Amino acid sequence: MSDLDLEDLKRRMQGAIEVLQSEFAGLRTGRASAGLLEPLTVEAYGSRMPINQVGTIGVPDARMLTVQVWDQGLVSAVERAIMESGLGLNPSRDGNVVRVPIPQLSEERRAELAKIAHKYAEQARVAVRNVRRDGMDKLKRMERDGDLSQDEQRAWSDDLQKLTDESIKGMDEALAAKEKEIMQV
Repeated sequence: MSDLDLEDLKRRMQGAIEVLQSEFAGLRTGRASAGLLEPLTVEAYGSRMPINQVGTIGVPDARMLTVQVWDQGLVSAVERAIMESGLGLNPSRDGNVVRVPIPQLSEERRAELAKIAHKYAEQARVAVRNVRRDGMDKLKRMERDGDLSQDEQRAWSDDLQKLTDESIKGMDEALAAKEKEIMQV
């Protein structure tokens, strides 16, 4: 049996961090960001398509998003997708352009968004801990099968724990930055 693939575990932990960052991008902070609309899908041509495959998302100013829809027939579908997204946005149509004003956030809504950010971060931490658990289980199995000595197993375990701690620290820093961004008036 080969050694534990630490690079694979690192890649899986990095994947959890990337998912967290994309979820954070979808959280509204009171400022316009193209990342707010990117997770949305639109009913187009008989299937669900990402919004960025039916139009160009633009940020003309801090309180406005625009979606330049390429096909005139999809403008109402884009408008509907934004309204039904649960983001609390109210788009308006202007020819092939859908304008999406970003309203000011209330203090109550900011606190709610901060809670959602904490929930996303906790889900990402759990994913990283699951990767660590998989690695630890493999190390124990390798030691039990005689492929690793106790000292080697302990050294690998320490490396795996350091990797986990670094990943969780990065998530905590991202959460703190997002929380600051959300609470900024």
